[in-house]
Amino acid sequence: MDCPVEEGQIRQALESFSEVRRLRFDLPARALTVEAPAESWEPVIAAIRKLGFTPEQIAAPPAAEETAKAQRTELVRLIAALGVAVVAEVFHLAFPDTLPWRVAGMAVAAVAIALSGLAVFRKGLSALSRGQLNINALMSVAVIGAFLIGQWPEAAMVMALYSLAELIVARSVERARNAIAGLLALSPAQAEVKQADGSWALTDAKAVSVGAVARVKPGERFALDGKVSAGHGAVDQSPVTGESIPVDKGPGDDVFAGTINQSGSLEFQVTKPASDTVLARTIHAVEEAQGQRAPTQRIVDKFAAVYTPAVFALAVAVAVGFPLLAGWPWLEAVYKALVLLVIACPCALVISTPVTVVSGLAAAAKRGILVKGGVYLEQARKLTVIGVDKTGTLTEGKPKLVAHQVLNGDAAGEPVLRVARSLATRSDHPVSKAVAAGLEGATEEVQHFGAELGKGVHGSIGGYKYILGNHRWLHERGQCSPALEALMKEHEAQGRTLSVLADDSRALVLFAVADTTKETSRHAVAELRAMGVRAVMLTGDNATTAQAIAQQVGIDEVRAGLLPEDKQKVVAELQGAGEQVGMVGDGVNDSPSLAAAQIGFSMGAAGTDTAKEAADVLIMNDDLRKVAETIRLSKKTYAVLWQNIVLALGIKAIFFVLAVFGSATMWMAVFADMGASLLVVFNGLRLLRGVHKAS
Repeated sequence: MDCPVEEGQIRQALESFSEVRRLRFDLPARALTVEAPAESWEPVIAAIRKLGFTPEQIAAPPAAEETAKAQRTELVRLIAALGVAVVAEVFHLAFPDTLPWRVAGMAVAAVAIALSGLAVFRKGLSALSRGQLNINALMSVAVIGAFLIGQWPEAAMVMALYSLAELIVARSVERARNAIAGLLALSPAQAEVKQADGSWALTDAKAVSVGAVARVKPGERFALDGKVSAGHGAVDQSPVTGESIPVDKGPGDDVFAGTINQSGSLEFQVTKPASDTVLARTIHAVEEAQGQRAPTQRIVDKFAAVYTPAVFALAVAVAVGFPLLAGWPWLEAVYKALVLLVIACPCALVISTPVTVVSGLAAAAKRGILVKGGVYLEQARKLTVIGVDKTGTLTEGKPKLVAHQVLNGDAAGEPVLRVARSLATRSDHPVSKAVAAGLEGATEEVQHFGAELGKGVHGSIGGYKYILGNHRWLHERGQCSPALEALMKEHEAQGRTLSVLADDSRALVLFAVADTTKETSRHAVAELRAMGVRAVMLTGDNATTAQAIAQQVGIDEVRAGLLPEDKQKVVAELQGAGEQVGMVGDGVNDSPSLAAAQIGFSMGAAGTDTAKEAADVLIMNDDLRKVAETIRLSKKTYAVLWQNIVLALGIKAIFFVLAVFGSATMWMAVFADMGASLLVVFNGLRLLRGVHKAS
């Protein structure tokens, strides 16, 4: 099963089985998943066999080594067939054209055809018996016809060359599929696991249970997902997230299977079984995505369904019409018709689209971009507006102390900062936590600690009373001087949240806390703008903070104070204005807008338990630049798809003219057909290298 025509035949044959709940075809892997009760399995297998296929039940997709071994065996057989076909050609050219030599040559040619074409004949005759036309039917008619009109050496050579070229195409397609499956090899088969007695032992990764403690030494790969429990080190996460710079890891940090520990020994507690690691889920998701056809692929499949019968009818017209109307010799007309049948094979056309799409999906996955289907890979090029959530997408999502200023010259800096840290450490408010984390040094004991809802905290240190409160509380206490008011407004205009340490008589220290922007956000917005894509911030935060962040990253249009349903309405509003809208978010509150957009991008998917269902594209790390990279890859994929379509049809058009009005032979027809197939496959495989930012 290697083309959509054959897929359609199988689908049609199994439609009569009411017990079959679902069929999923993976043409690059030549695999079919059937969801049906066990008792229906034998009739399903029998129906597939009637089509000329030999189904093999598998519990999982065959390993790359098994497929390679089978292909090597087939290659040896086809080379032998090609050698026998050459012998048949020698019989035809070197020996006299007498009956004994002719019979001997025909026998040798028949052996070559049998060695290389039995599977083709089996599927081709089965298709013809049902009145269906596919490449196997076309080749079967062409080879049998050539043999019967006395072109037996050419028939043998054509079948051997065709089957050999088919194998080369299959191996090339396998390369695209293995670009994804090969990621599994990044995850070691064994992990060093801590035993009950405290010793360490190598254990099969599939047998390691959740909660076990494993160890990874410098230079080794993680076999499982987990959370660091001991040690510090730098980890290369590029196989999973596409990050080029190693990430520092310490206790509490997440680690992923397939990533590389570059320095320091790390112990980690396993959080996912081997079958459910981020890497395994990535591979599974991309394999699922391969089953979804891109729009161009569906167009090509529909065209091929009409194209093949049309060319078959043209061949019949040439074989019958030209002798009757133009006086051509019957054998010459039939030969030209057979050449047309070989050229008519739609393989180059139909194989070019899935190979290109799979290569694009694989290239994206290697860069930490998980696209859920070919339709999204192809459609991303059309995006004109990207809606971007603020917190966690443009910003780090964690408030940090970005500035502090001692307000009173009489207050010693170090003692008052220690007082502020002592109060902030006792509070569980995010702003207080940011202040505590941003100040270094020891703390002092706090007496009579308390909190005022919506205002701040208070307590006594060293016999003096202090508060750590917000702007409003300072006003209520009458401690906000005109100079301090002006200073606070200056900070608030930058989107910062303020907290002030004060004693009973005066304000002592001003602390400014903000959710800082990611280093990559400004570059990402600039890349989108350079591509003609407008970025719009959609956030639930207040307008002042939103405008400040937007100014920092270069976004001109801001929609602030939005609830989740409001974000969804904005997306619909932009779509109503004729825009193709993408949405980028990282939280549950972004799900409605992610689902409403033409393409939803989910950020930081590697850090979540499950891939966000609402998103169509998952960015495995938090790098917003991956959105622009997805659009660039989409544009390149679309360009390659149409390059392949033009190449396939252009080459065939040239040889059609040569076949009818020139001197094209069946050899030339095979080279035209399979040469075009190889050309479009190799062109599609170029996408495996990914796409780089245009300079």
